[in-house]
Amino acid sequence: MGKLALAAKTTHVPSMYLSELPGKNYGCRQAAIDGHKEIGNRCRELGVDTIIVFDTHWLVNSAYHINCTKSFKGVYTSNELPHFIRDITFDYDGNPELGQMIADEARKLGVRAQAHDIPSLNLEYGTLVPMRYMNEDKHFKVISISAFCTVHDFEDSRRMGEAILNAIKKYDGTVAVLASGSLSHRFIDDRRAEEGMHSYTREFDRQMDERVVKLWKEGRFKEFCAMLPEYAQYCFGEGNMHDTVMLLGLLGWDKYDGKVEFVTDLFPSSGTGQVNAIFPLPDDINSRAAA
Repeated sequence: MGKLALAAKTTHVPSMYLSELPGKNYGCRQAAIDGHKEIGNRCRELGVDTIIVFDTHWLVNSAYHINCTKSFKGVYTSNELPHFIRDITFDYDGNPELGQMIADEARKLGVRAQAHDIPSLNLEYGTLVPMRYMNEDKHFKVISISAFCTVHDFEDSRRMGEAILNAIKKYDGTVAVLASGSLSHRFIDDRRAEEGMHSYTREFDRQMDERVVKLWKEGRFKEFCAMLPEYAQYCFGEGNMHDTVMLLGLLGWDKYDGKVEFVTDLFPSSGTGQVNAIFPLPDDINSRAAA
């Protein structure tokens, strides 16, 4: 019987890579990097063998897709922000077995999901940035799931989360899941990009993000799930926040009441709101009956 050992919401801002480089931005995202490393260390302590990433930089226009090829290897430069993130080398093992199990479980719940063992299907930086700091030594196998879902219902993403948990229970191993995406995501206007790298675009977004952090710390997910569709819309949630919907679908949706631990506190980046946050698992999560 498999085990879910850790669940988290993580940032993947490309300024984390800039933070490594000499110059005016050196060290600017050290807290976010340290948060990733802390999550990676906890995964090691918990015996995790595979990390599943819900990637809000993987845009899909039809179905849900699971990238679970045997091996991911290459050099990555962002098409979106090549002046932030370029020539990053990566080399990770995949997990085709678990990826296919997730697709099978999703289809049982009526979700149009496909698993892909395609070497030319590249990873996006919503997966690559967390793995850079959590998985430099290839300790974990990696599965990436599309979470920039342009024409998808929240209900299907919630069921996708349930399916992932069902697959993990049938898998012979220990798994962590990461919802890789921002809170509010209204990028700063281009003319203000330099001055706004460490600020919010709108005060409204800052206020909303602070409210969400408060709800999460207090375990008030019935309220959060009720506001999530409007929050994602009005605050330009990254990938419409399908990563967060999948995460909460896996944890129990509005019945979840865990008090979230923030290993990197809320911070603004190029107008957006970012965190690294660990969601404590319900005591019965690995023994619940399949949906």
